[in-house]
Amino acid sequence: MDISPQYAQTILEIPKSSNIVQKDGDIHFVTSGSSLKIGTSGINKDSLDIFLKKVHALNEQNGFILKEDEKAKKEDGWWTKSVSKPFGDWIKDNFGEKIETNTSNLAGNISIVSVNLSKTPELEEEIVLNTTLQSGDKSISVVQGERLSFTQNNWDKTAYIVFQADPKLKEVSNATFKGMSGNIPFAWSVVFFVLAVLFIGLFLYHRIFLPKPKSDEMKAKVPADSIMKEFFGTFKSFFKKPQIAAALFFMLTFRFAEAQLLKLINPFLLDPKDIGGLGLTTGEVGFVYGTLGIIGLTLGGIIGGLAAAKGGLKKWLWPMTLSMLLTAATFLFLSFTQTESLLLINICVFIEQFGYGFGFTAYMLYLMYFADGEHKTAHYAICTGFMALGMMVPGMFAGWLQEQLGYNHFFLWVMICSIVPIIAVSLLKIDPNYGKPKAKEEGNNN
Repeated sequence: MDISPQYAQTILEIPKSSNIVQKDGDIHFVTSGSSLKIGTSGINKDSLDIFLKKVHALNEQNGFILKEDEKAKKEDGWWTKSVSKPFGDWIKDNFGEKIETNTSNLAGNISIVSVNLSKTPELEEEIVLNTTLQSGDKSISVVQGERLSFTQNNWDKTAYIVFQADPKLKEVSNATFKGMSGNIPFAWSVVFFVLAVLFIGLFLYHRIFLPKPKSDEMKAKVPADSIMKEFFGTFKSFFKKPQIAAALFFMLTFRFAEAQLLKLINPFLLDPKDIGGLGLTTGEVGFVYGTLGIIGLTLGGIIGGLAAAKGGLKKWLWPMTLSMLLTAATFLFLSFTQTESLLLINICVFIEQFGYGFGFTAYMLYLMYFADGEHKTAHYAICTGFMALGMMVPGMFAGWLQEQLGYNHFFLWVMICSIVPIIAVSLLKIDPNYGKPKAKEEGNNN
């Protein structure tokens, strides 16, 4: 469906629905038109709000969207009322970003299209229509009827989709929207089946082809009380390792800044510009972060491994740490500039992900270094548990904190948080030869 904003008058009126009769052929969606025009002159916000509520109520009444359950709305709990809301308000008032909002009483203009099915679906069959932006100007969006559900009970009724132009859009433009449908439960079943096959294949590969160390040998049966004693003894020996306090502080805080950043990258790329985001489409984010970002992350990890293999962990610990932390400044740059250049956004995301992959190598090498010795496999598993905890805790409050600060000040906060990992790294003591090739280590010892 093509939509073109032009200078045209808009009447806030729901189109009258005509009698719907079954049509021959395959079942398909029938719309009131394949193209629409939206006026670029604004319309009264209050009038638009009343109109959109009418459209929503009509779609809800006919079963195209789920009814909102008022009883499902829970009241704020003690924690929200007494802690998070007052504390959040204090942060917002003192450190939050002051975002200028549009004080005009005019909202972006709209256009409405009616949709129905060509024939009745099968018994208990649900046909869902999802309408998304395919190409064109992102200033045009769906504000009502983004997801419509058709069944045997409502196929002969009319559903409505409302498109709206950004109030700042004053010139002729266009956008193309597409409606997608299909057997969604079956599609998810196929996805999970493919993932299951992939994991089974990886398991067989690891089982058959991966080399086994000499220390990995079958041992004679041991009594249950000995197993439990060994189990608790493993934890006891872990916490008796030299520099355990500095090591735990490092494991829990090395990703303190990055953990918060990672939670907000996708929302920042997707959120509209008027609330501080970059306003990218889902497809653009998939390429920027899901494709180019992954390439940067992988290259950073590979190059980090090669560098550490030549110079050892101690030599590369600080360069890797700074690489992981300072590249986060790319998002600080993006949040303040809100550039529309997709090339520049790709470059910044690539740099940040490359730095993250390069710097994360030092983290993993230190975990292996600290776990080395007796029970090294179990000790490494404990280290990864602390690694997960260090990632989970900052991520728990990252979204809430961004809502209080705004994107600009949130990314500033992330840069300030980089001080914590730097302190953690400065407390570590590492063998200069760890991570170097064995031949070089032997040459140095001789």
